[in-house]
Amino acid sequence: MLSFLLRFSAASALCTGLLLGASHPTQAQSAASNRFMADSLDRYIERGLRQWQIPGLAIVVVKNGQVVVSKGYGVRAVGKPEPVDANTLFMIASNTKLFTGSALAKLEDEKKLSLNDRADKYLPGFCLYDSISSQLVTVRDLMGHHFGTKTFQGDFTFWDSNLSREQVVQRMRLLKPSGQFRKDYGYCNAGFVAAGLVVPAATGGTSWDDYVRQSFLQPLGMSNTYTGTSGYGQRPNIALPYSNTFGPLAQMPFDNIDNIGPCGSMVSNVNDLAKWLRFQLDSGRYEGKQVMSWAALRKTRDPNTLLNTRKSTMLPTHYMTYGLGVFSADYAGSQVFWHTGGATGHVSNVCFVPEEQLGIAILTNNDNQSFFEALRYQILDSYLGVPYTNRSAAFLKGARAGDQETYAAVAQLQKRVSQKKKAPLALAAYTGQFTHPLFGPISISQKGKQLLVNFPNHPNLTATLDYMDGQEFRATYSNPTYGIFPAVFKVEGQKVAGVEMRINPFIEYDSYQFSRL
Repeated sequence: MLSFLLRFSAASALCTGLLLGASHPTQAQSAASNRFMADSLDRYIERGLRQWQIPGLAIVVVKNGQVVVSKGYGVRAVGKPEPVDANTLFMIASNTKLFTGSALAKLEDEKKLSLNDRADKYLPGFCLYDSISSQLVTVRDLMGHHFGTKTFQGDFTFWDSNLSREQVVQRMRLLKPSGQFRKDYGYCNAGFVAAGLVVPAATGGTSWDDYVRQSFLQPLGMSNTYTGTSGYGQRPNIALPYSNTFGPLAQMPFDNIDNIGPCGSMVSNVNDLAKWLRFQLDSGRYEGKQVMSWAALRKTRDPNTLLNTRKSTMLPTHYMTYGLGVFSADYAGSQVFWHTGGATGHVSNVCFVPEEQLGIAILTNNDNQSFFEALRYQILDSYLGVPYTNRSAAFLKGARAGDQETYAAVAQLQKRVSQKKKAPLALAAYTGQFTHPLFGPISISQKGKQLLVNFPNHPNLTATLDYMDGQEFRATYSNPTYGIFPAVFKVEGQKVAGVEMRINPFIEYDSYQFSRL
């Protein structure tokens, strides 16, 4: 399984805007002298696509203000000849977050808000699970993953749902934290949805989508970048989504996540992301124009959350922090900023190293792979003078073990179903209306020898339940991204009192306990 850094995923630069553009000639290599980029990149990527079963990949590398590489590999759709190129569109998912963080930092620079203002100044009635945290939470906290909730908590409720942004934010009060406010880190997508709603409140009505377009996409000439997933499937030159998480590689449904847009709905290509990288590497300037002040840009990178201070066993890094939609870490002596993004069938990363004037963006259309990260590290190694280690091979070994474990679990569920045991109660006894305080209602009906689960707040999602043994059924979701897992009914006497359901940890780690109405 992919880590939380996918959807998901800055420290203060200890130098001025001018110094930020300086490189370390003793460590960094020029584009011309970089043997990996010149001689090995194509072979490395083509081999990676085969080994990781990735249909297509697009990459851009910016060095010293110039685009070194901007191209595609593989195909947009399995079985079709159309190749991926530098204009092919992918969902960039949580790489949206830095656009949102930049929007809020720019608004502060425009004196329209303070990042330290209480959130309820702009979101009347906003509250978290407990009253003390509700009184303390600031605009900055909304983007710092400070709520003490678990990583991805609530995302089964919010992802691909028909809940509005306002309804998502309203339900944040139902996210019961397992940790402490501002102390325990848990990656929270809903916080960025709330941050996005601050934008119209602070601007007198300009939506998050319009503000991002007006402030960044238009000035940077990112004319083929979109703030939402709506209509993605109808656009020309798109990469179709694929996954092999629970079985053979297969095309996935398109996500429709505009309702949580500020945390992850943007769509882009590497030609446009090259402009975003140049803007980041030139202290907020693009083509000689100051699009965003250096002071405001720097605030997106300042560390709001400390994540780690221990040396990695695999990578030349010792610390990691989180800013306003961007991670930061040391890497071979340089400060690296990055974020990853994961949506159904797509994973991506965007990375920049201001001290080395280096930027990287990688977009892919298989969500069950870590090659997109291995490639980023391989390129960082090549520019920062790290001795060669095949990052892809190292990652692949662990990934294949994880895949085999998942496939074995799915096969075991099938084996239990194939025994065709009789449920302790008549199937009709398991039907009815159920609810969860956060998720809301679900309904279970009988369909022949199966049960069918409907999710009113997820109108495009169903699940079939096949009896296995005990009080357990195999749940197979209509959207393969959600996975294949046991559904466990709670029975009191001869009556069904509830059901526990879980989904792919890519969306949310914890199960949901639904109570019968």
